[in-house]
Amino acid sequence: MTPVGSGLVLLWLAGGAFVASGVGGALSGKLPPARAVQLGVALEIIGVVGFGVFASTETGWTSIAAFLFVYGVGVGLATAQLTGVIMVDVPMSETGQASGSQSTVRQVGSALGIAVIGTMLFTGTELSLTDRLNELSVDSAQQAQIVDAVVSSAGGAIPVIADTLQANQVPEGVAQDIQSASGEAFTDGARFASYAAGAFLLLGLVSTLRLGRSASRVEVPEDPRKEK
Repeated sequence: MTPVGSGLVLLWLAGGAFVASGVGGALSGKLPPARAVQLGVALEIIGVVGFGVFASTETGWTSIAAFLFVYGVGVGLATAQLTGVIMVDVPMSETGQASGSQSTVRQVGSALGIAVIGTMLFTGTELSLTDRLNELSVDSAQQAQIVDAVVSSAGGAIPVIADTLQANQVPEGVAQDIQSASGEAFTDGARFASYAAGAFLLLGLVSTLRLGRSASRVEVPEDPRKEK
C-alpha cells in the first residue's frame, strides 16, 4: 500500500473521532460522563477485535475501514470525557496537581502501549514469517535477510520483495510465493497485536465500572425540620 493509501485508510479512524465529537455533544446531559467513557472503550474493543478478525491480504483495507471508524468513534467518546470523570472528585485546591498527574500518566501509558503493542506486532510477524518460509524450504541465511527486511521496514519492503529476489536470481514463482508469505505474516502480526490491544482495553473497561459510583453513594443530608 502506498503512503497515500495508508493515509486514506487512517482517515476512517480520524473521521470516527470527528463524528464522536458531535455525538458527545448530543449526549451531553443525557448520558453520565462515566457511561460515555465505558461506551467509548467498548466501541474501541469492537474496533480492534474486528480489525483482527477481518484483516486480510486478499480483501485489502476495505474489510477493516468500518472497524477503524468504530474505533475512532470510541476514542473520541472515551478521551473527551475521561479528564472530567477523573477530576470530578478532586478538591479544588488540588486540581492543578491532579491535572498534571493524570496528563503524565496518560502520556506514559500511551508510550508503553505503543512499545508493547509494537513489540507484539513485530514478534508475531517474525514468528509467522519464519514458519511460512520454512514451509517454502527457504534456506536459513535468506530467511534471516527476508525477515529482517520485513520487520525493520514495518512491512514497507513487502511490495518489492519479489523484484529484489528475482534480481538475485530467485525464480519468479518462488519470489512471488515469498512475497505473498511476507504479506500474510505481517497480517498475522497485526492480528496478534490487535487481539492483545483488545485484551488490554477489556481490562480498561472493567476498571471503569466503578467510575461514577461515588456520586451515587453521596448521602443526602436530612431535613433539620424533621428533628423538631
